[in-house]
Amino acid sequence: QVQLVESGGGLVQAGGSLRLSCAASGIIFSLSAMGWYRQAPGKQRELVAAITSGGGTMSADSVQGRFTISRDNAKNTVYLQMNSLKPEDTAVYYCASGRTFVSVQSPSSVRNWGQGTQVTVSS
Repeated sequence: QVQLVESGGGLVQAGGSLRLSCAASGIIFSLSAMGWYRQAPGKQRELVAAITSGGGTMSADSVQGRFTISRDNAKNTVYLQMNSLKPEDTAVYYCASGRTFVSVQSPSSVRNWGQGTQVTVSS
């Protein structure tokens, strides 16, 4: 049974930082591409960042220079370090796994989703 369990969300003031974690089980984590998505109320789910099995990364223009995705294959965990948070970053953040780096960047191709963790940034 595949499980992606996010943690680390919460309430933070604008300019603050949070680190999200996603612990994976039931998949061959070291061979899986991983990603972080977010969904704000009334908006579509959007890709925030993705990472290859080997550590190559990409991130959305809206978070470049502020958010960093990383992974620890020994711990089957992917992280999202979020700095300089803005109120517009408020959303539910979801962890995702995919067979390939390309597929994890498309919501329709994501293999597995976590349950989501709320991030709220106050102004």
